[in-house]
Amino acid sequence: MFKHLFLFLFLCAYAFAGDKIEIYASKLTSGHDTVNASGGVSVIYKDYVLTADRARYDKKTGELELFDNIRANHAGKYKVLGKYAKLNIAKKERFFQPFYMVDKRSDVWMSGNEGKANEDEIDISSGVVSGCNPLDPLWTMEFSSSDYNTESMWINLYNMRLYIYDIPVLYTPYFGYSLDTTRRTGLLKPSVGLSNDEGFYYQQPFYIAEQNWWDLELLPQIRTSRGAGLYTNFRFIDSKVSHGSLKMGYFREKESYYLQNNLQNNSHYGFNLHYDNRDVLNLWSGYDFAGQSGLYVDVNHMNDVDYINLTSNDSTNQSTATQVLSRINMFYNTRQNYFGTYLKYYQDLTLESNANTLQKLPVLQYHYYLDTLLKDHLLYSLDVKSNNIRRQINTKVVQTDVNLPVTLQSSFFDEYLTASYTANLYLQHSAFSGHDTRTDFDYRDGYYARNYHTITVASQLTKPYDNYTHVIGFDITYNRSAWSQESGFYLDNKDFCSELENADDPRCEFYNITNIDNAAQLQFTQYLYDKKAQQILYHRVAQRISYAANTSRYGELENELDYKITNSFSFYNNMFYNYDENAFSKIFNKASFSNNKLRLHLSHLYKDNFKKTDPLRYTSYLTSSAEYNYNRHYSFSALYNYDLETKEKKSMSIGFMYKKRCWDFGIKYSENNRPILLENSESSSIYDRYLYITIVLKPLMQPSKNSSFITYKLPTQE
Repeated sequence: MFKHLFLFLFLCAYAFAGDKIEIYASKLTSGHDTVNASGGVSVIYKDYVLTADRARYDKKTGELELFDNIRANHAGKYKVLGKYAKLNIAKKERFFQPFYMVDKRSDVWMSGNEGKANEDEIDISSGVVSGCNPLDPLWTMEFSSSDYNTESMWINLYNMRLYIYDIPVLYTPYFGYSLDTTRRTGLLKPSVGLSNDEGFYYQQPFYIAEQNWWDLELLPQIRTSRGAGLYTNFRFIDSKVSHGSLKMGYFREKESYYLQNNLQNNSHYGFNLHYDNRDVLNLWSGYDFAGQSGLYVDVNHMNDVDYINLTSNDSTNQSTATQVLSRINMFYNTRQNYFGTYLKYYQDLTLESNANTLQKLPVLQYHYYLDTLLKDHLLYSLDVKSNNIRRQINTKVVQTDVNLPVTLQSSFFDEYLTASYTANLYLQHSAFSGHDTRTDFDYRDGYYARNYHTITVASQLTKPYDNYTHVIGFDITYNRSAWSQESGFYLDNKDFCSELENADDPRCEFYNITNIDNAAQLQFTQYLYDKKAQQILYHRVAQRISYAANTSRYGELENELDYKITNSFSFYNNMFYNYDENAFSKIFNKASFSNNKLRLHLSHLYKDNFKKTDPLRYTSYLTSSAEYNYNRHYSFSALYNYDLETKEKKSMSIGFMYKKRCWDFGIKYSENNRPILLENSESSSIYDRYLYITIVLKPLMQPSKNSSFITYKLPTQE
């Protein structure tokens, strides 16, 4: 037996499989097959660093025992504390009693009666886990047993009981979660709800991420009184410049719910395909094209709007649209030339069949960018666009437009004044096919050609001041028609389709020629900028004056104002005044206030189309929202949208959120008009009322906007 009063390093000579133990202590004694250490004991084993008051090592069995005030750090990832620990070097096992672990990366702690570790696995018996302050945790999860993988940072809890303070909230025989944000396969946060007419709602997302270039989310759901369904979301990245996603879903109604609510369909299904490639030609062809290319795909299909409404149980995500647009765009762009092709497909959800809906399949476009001659005094460009407008029944057309503007420009009076003259050459050709059953009109192929002149005079002045800069601009544009010529379809419909009352006639659905009046457009603009070049004020006034016969002399006067009154408060206004009716045709006002605590938005839209026989002549719509952060813990929100013309409340919500370091709790009451498709393809809506309860146990759950944990649908008001 011997003693040392100074720091002593002991390297174990009986290491197994290349493993070794380093023991640092101020006092070390050895006898027979045991080594005893005391006084600030530090032990290094692999990537473990352990400290204790005392230690004993058995060279014969390879067991290392630690006593009192034990700390264990594993590769800087987590810390284990206890009164007694045993490491078996031969069996590569570790034992702690009692067991207490703190994960440094997530601040989650776990306490148990004892813990036994082997390689990367730790088994804990009868304990508790939480992400809150250990002295007085707001929430805890108690379990009968648990296992934790230190490499994957995945915890499994068995017979888990969730407590909010001392109140039991949830029991489940199994609960597993991850302590890091690495993409991995597993269950995500579920969503539950209760509805008077749809019953109990439960959605359990399952996330699959077996490779880093794709992932798949499965979203099975059940509504006990309505039906069940499955939604999926597949996302992928196929190159450094491209990515996409495919969403699909199917929901089957129960026969009783389908008949009671008089729905159009007893099942709802659809898909959404999105793809974006920013260098498609080089990527797919293997050649090195000098220009830019791109492919954008947004294809959507559904049999009715409930496909969207049933995606989740959050009415704020529900759709009010009655038309679905699918697009595929592809282009190739160089410094001087642009080539593009676009496909557009429209699906009207209010129609039982889309056979008569016009589609653009495809659109071909060529554009020659603005070029100059005569020392930049002569400018010209060319645009050619061909639209293949198709449908399953009735008349189709291939309609081609050609635009060739040629501009002569110059400046005068030391560039205080600029002037330009443009000769606009325009041609449209239509080639028809198919037979229209709605009319006896004979669609003849034809063309429309015209030339019109545009003269523009403009001036812009800038003056700096001590605290701001003022910019004003004034321009006058005058258009005058020179000549026009038409044949076939355009000659046959020139007079008929020019009349406003015939705009909805089938003969005129392809007639999109607008007259070029002899008219002038006057416009005044001004800007105010502060010292940091931030815009304070934008103001524009525009007035059209017509010199054509049989038309109103003055067009509508437009006034647009965007004024940032203070750093927090801004106001926007846009209005049109009609001289003939001596009234405003449109007034839109929006006021916004935003600072560190409060955000307010209030807007109102008023429109009048001046058609006395139109039941939808007037539009008067109010929208408002507010968010208030009382402090770093409490926040409040409200929303209110109201149709003043129909005296109908469109939507509203009010709620609050309480946030702490380890949990969030919120309640929100919401009302919303939900569109549905009834039998015989009639569209209608249901006014729903919801109560959303948000519970986020951090860091196990990640907070997100409009993400509730429990949803309760209140009974529908008659």
